Amino acid sequence: MDRLILLTPKFQDPSFPDRDFYCWHCVLLEGLISLYPFLQTQIEVERVDWQRPRARLIELVGPENQSLPLLILSQGKVSRYSTGAWQGQSFISDKDAILKYLADEYRIPEPHP
Repeated sequence: MDRLILLTPKFQDPSFPDRDFYCWHCVLLEGLISLYPFLQTQIEVERVDWQRPRARLIELVGPENQSLPLLILSQGKVSRYSTGAWQGQSFISDKDAILKYLADEYRIPEPHP
């Protein structure tokens, strides 16, 4: 099963005290999944905290791959949209490439250019 890693929707950045934020790339993917609920049974969604280092990401895709959103492909699966691999596991770390992959792989509409 593919695994989509997103940031927890509400976080604070010490560079901007007393303000709450969300990652708009992650929210975009959250919205897409809510529009096509069958994706919730096809893709495991995991949310991680904003602070780095992101131990869960280091465990899954190595220390140099901590940007989100991130789609980790099912074991053994590769895609023309893959942006990297860690210990034989392919992943996509670009939001536009994730959207294209989801359209191709799960037969949902693609983003309008």
